[in-house]
Amino acid sequence: MEKRLYRSVNDKKICGVCGGIAEYTNLDPSLVRIITLLLCFSGGVGVMAYFIAALVIPENPN
Repeated sequence: MEKRLYRSVNDKKICGVCGGIAEYTNLDPSLVRIITLLLCFSGGVGVMAYFIAALVIPENPN
């Protein structure tokens, strides 16, 4: 079975992007959220990337 990237339904704070990335990469969701937060404060790249990912990555159908 191939591994697919989905937005998380169970582990979400805003749209489930960080939770989905954490599930896909087998990382702690808090670590992914901290990295995203750091990207947000370093020029705002993280904000734009997060919302683009929320539009592009489908929600987990399970």
